[in-house]
Amino acid sequence: MDLALSEEQEAVRRLAEDFVAREVTPHATAWDRAEEVDRGIVKKLGAVGFLGLTIPEEYGGSGGDHLAYCLVTEELGRGDSSVRGIVSVSLGLVAKTIASWGSEEQKRQWLPRLASGEALGCFGLTEPGTGSDAGNLATRAVRDDATGDYVINGTKMFITNGTWADVVLLFARTGDAPGHKGVSAFLVPTDTPGLTRRPVHGKLGLRGQATAELVLEDVRVPAGAMLGPEGKGFTVAMSALAKGRMSVAAGCVGIAQAALDAAVRYAGEREQFGKPIASYQLVQELISDIAVDVDAARLLTWRVADLIDRGQDFATAASKAKLYASEAAVRAANNALQVFGGYGYIDEYPVGKLVRDARVMTLYEGTSQIQKLIIGRALTGISAF
Repeated sequence: MDLALSEEQEAVRRLAEDFVAREVTPHATAWDRAEEVDRGIVKKLGAVGFLGLTIPEEYGGSGGDHLAYCLVTEELGRGDSSVRGIVSVSLGLVAKTIASWGSEEQKRQWLPRLASGEALGCFGLTEPGTGSDAGNLATRAVRDDATGDYVINGTKMFITNGTWADVVLLFARTGDAPGHKGVSAFLVPTDTPGLTRRPVHGKLGLRGQATAELVLEDVRVPAGAMLGPEGKGFTVAMSALAKGRMSVAAGCVGIAQAALDAAVRYAGEREQFGKPIASYQLVQELISDIAVDVDAARLLTWRVADLIDRGQDFATAASKAKLYASEAAVRAANNALQVFGGYGYIDEYPVGKLVRDARVMTLYEGTSQIQKLIIGRALTGISAF
């Protein structure tokens, strides 16, 4: 077992570290206060190849393996989780899914644009009344027998990149079969008539991220917009989320690493009772707990990347990584805030934002409770659904 990074992977990590230091970290507080990331970051992410990682070069991607992808998403998460989310969704959930399930025409149409940052994608699964119960969608796509088109009606909620995206990977019910059996996937351009996007503001964390509600009223798409076979949309969604959980886990490692860096730096500078607080054992305990969580979460995440690159089953490992890393990020951010004391509670310092950004990681792309159900089902062979 060799846990050392290759020269190529180390070069990618340094590129991401330099990019974050130059393009992300200096603006993170301002973006958080304004509740809006500068949209120009998308083209910059595309220019350095971060939106095309693992996508074949023949479709405009930058290639690379999944560990390199994890290294980039970790660095982006360390700088600003709102920026990390742009990549995790447009590349991790949309572009990778098109690469796996798309027709040749769909790949040629969308992948070069998504990889370059010319276009951005969003993942339209969650609905106002359907979160964890993803197979019980209310959005419907009805086939028009006269034209062969599908007419879509419904509402999607909490959609990352929603107000910026050029294409929605949308999931809708196309048949009368119960549960997930009647769900299909579609690629819907966001300029299609009848599709309305409403920004979601006032979020606790990820405040700079473009989050939206999508309303579809008689949205008409051709039959060629369907991604994968009819009725297999739930399978498409779950395959996307399995890889997406690795990306979220890597972003959580980035949050925890940022918390560790901030806590160590501050503890060495802050003095109480005549000496740095880093000299006190209870502060050292807080810092050591963060450090262990960082290492454990990172190794669980790297294992998922290794399994994917070796072509082995990774879904349960991805749930384990996402569960542990998201909960670890919350613990790490809380411990860092404790090190900072009262100063951690104002946004002049970074740890308050880390606490707020970390909290949602236990909720989206499958709550911690859903991850436990997935892991338990895999171990016992008994489904809770």
